[in-house]
Amino acid sequence: MERQSTINKPIELSGKGLHTGKMVKVRLLPAEQNNGVVFRRIDLENQPIIKASADLVTDTSRGTTLEKEGVKVCTVEHLMAALYALMIDNLVVELDAEEIPILDGSSRLWVEAIEQSGIKELEAERRYYELKETVVYTEPESGIELIAMPYNGFRVDLAIDFASKSIGAQLADLKSLDEFKENFATCRTFVLLSEIELLLKANLIKGGDLDNALIFADKTLEEHQVNHLASVFGKDPKQIKVEQGVLNTIKPQFDNEPARHKLLDFIGDIALAGLYIKARFILKKPGHRVNNCLSRKIKTLMEDTKTVPVYDPNKEPVYDIKAIKGLLPHRFPMLLVDKVIEIGEDYVVGLKNVTGNEDFFNGHFPEEPVMPGVLIVEALGQTGGILVLKDVEDPENYSTYFMKFEEVKFRNKVVPGDTLLLKLQLTEPIRRGIVKMKGTAYVGDKVVVEALMMAQVAKTKK
Repeated sequence: MERQSTINKPIELSGKGLHTGKMVKVRLLPAEQNNGVVFRRIDLENQPIIKASADLVTDTSRGTTLEKEGVKVCTVEHLMAALYALMIDNLVVELDAEEIPILDGSSRLWVEAIEQSGIKELEAERRYYELKETVVYTEPESGIELIAMPYNGFRVDLAIDFASKSIGAQLADLKSLDEFKENFATCRTFVLLSEIELLLKANLIKGGDLDNALIFADKTLEEHQVNHLASVFGKDPKQIKVEQGVLNTIKPQFDNEPARHKLLDFIGDIALAGLYIKARFILKKPGHRVNNCLSRKIKTLMEDTKTVPVYDPNKEPVYDIKAIKGLLPHRFPMLLVDKVIEIGEDYVVGLKNVTGNEDFFNGHFPEEPVMPGVLIVEALGQTGGILVLKDVEDPENYSTYFMKFEEVKFRNKVVPGDTLLLKLQLTEPIRRGIVKMKGTAYVGDKVVVEALMMAQVAKTKK
């Protein structure tokens, strides 16, 4: 069993935020198992905590920002990439300002600090998410295409294409996270010289420096440009020159360093999905915004998987078909719940064995039998009725009438031989006979139908 981890002892690093220019002190603290990675703003009242989650990303302009209830933590991607690559599952990140320091523009110092602290193994099992289906995010008009495919490992193949001839088209690939430290962690953030003035006017690089970013230029600079940049960055004008398309006092470590840094950024962004992912990623023109779109898609699949009911055919049902008939008025061929396998105060899980001799298959595509989606919704409704009526003393005198269905989604087809698991969860307490539920139907670990439902419980017999 592969176990979760945290750091062995606290780590402290300080520096400027790239965008805010503010000095910030960051402390990395060991955390208990199943804590995950969280950020704590110790400069604010009550020290609010923000979870490292793709759902909390609110800004992706030149970096990734997390925000909850108006509290922000900015530029988290380089730190998150280091944590993900070194497989640090649990950590508390304390900071006394809103932005993680840029340091040298890479993940290198984070990696070195974590390795110096040491990694502590915890008791709980490390959790992986194994991608079962291909996930795609595209923007055809701009040529952006991000693909995640099932794969027994973690691999990234990346391509960028900049109009600037000093960068141009570049490729980078990572075959496993073991390659991160040597081939990607040291790769610094970059910017085009033509963007500098715009970023300065937008107050987006107050902490920028010639030592923490690569600046690419397509042409040599005139004297007045050199003097202006020297003034902005506090450098001797003699230090500022263009060599092989790079304006800097430091040289690129790799011919494709921009592509490698984009891959670093992607790892930091995909880490916000929440689990270690087994997948192969093929990325064309990635960036923080679209990375987050893909991360959210995968996180949604993760959440669906977490809630998948488990069916053990050897276990006695909570309600068999006879008991169900005592709760519901439906009868063959419209009784669509065979048994209830799990039930709680606010949820229920029912089961329907879909057989080839169902009446509806005679007319619903006889050559390719598919269970009608509306009947799956009906099965969910009946299961919800069981949840509602289970605590009623005389359920035979009551009926559940559905009033509204919203956000109904048909994700996969149901065919003869499938075992349909029907999960209903109350979204609000029952008030005055009005019931609001979320229904999700599964075959295996795949969601086939989901919907929001509202029903009214009414007495039909006195």
